[in-house]
Amino acid sequence: MTSRGHDDRVTEEPRSDDTRETDDTGVEDDVHERITRLERLVTRDVRAAIPAWRRHTVGEQRWPFAVAIVVMIGFQAFLPERLSAGPWWALPALEVVIIVVLMLANPGRMERSSPGLRRLGLALITVASLGNGWSVVWLVLDIVTGRDTGTAAQLLASGGNVWLINTLTFAVWYWEFDRGGPLERALGSHPNPDFLFPQMSSPDMAPKEWEPQFIDYLYLAFTNSMAFSPTDTLPLSRWAKAAMLLQSAISLVTAALVVAKAVNALQ
Repeated sequence: MTSRGHDDRVTEEPRSDDTRETDDTGVEDDVHERITRLERLVTRDVRAAIPAWRRHTVGEQRWPFAVAIVVMIGFQAFLPERLSAGPWWALPALEVVIIVVLMLANPGRMERSSPGLRRLGLALITVASLGNGWSVVWLVLDIVTGRDTGTAAQLLASGGNVWLINTLTFAVWYWEFDRGGPLERALGSHPNPDFLFPQMSSPDMAPKEWEPQFIDYLYLAFTNSMAFSPTDTLPLSRWAKAAMLLQSAISLVTAALVVAKAVNALQ
């Protein structure tokens, strides 16, 4: 037999520093990937748990607001001149200029902060509100003092115009101020709502991505004008309660006096 003078054991060569660094980098990448995946899962679960109206979402379109203003301008143009603040064309012309500027400056979604546009939008609804207040006061004075208000049909048409303008005006106010306005609502920066819509208190009965849009505020203003009180949406903040109180009072006085005067004119 032939004996071997050395062991047949295989001796591993020491690993180089480059190999160790490569292994460490691979481990770090794997850990980073796992953490990123976990963060995505947690973010997705948290996002699903928070309703859309309380988190950051895409901004609203401006065109529903613009359509409401255009309709309001149309009603103002058909008011008798005695119910208009100045020449019948002055207020509608000013509002048209402002709404055109707003649409040209930001025709799409409201997703970027612009103090200038915000102030211009508030100026628009302030002008419309002053015009509406003028119309309401003079309509009431005409009826109470027995001035000539025309035929019953003309009075009902004028009263209906004032009532609808009042409804649109308050719809825009609610939309502009609820939780800081449309931009702040999209950013989710105001968690406490000024108006409690049914979808907020019963989220299981609404789509997961539901959040209030302009049509919701228009419905709120319309039902408040019809019922003279909140219906399915409750005001939570003091300014919201005061605004709904004022709107209900204007609607009640306008409707009661106009209908009473019209019925008396028919007799």
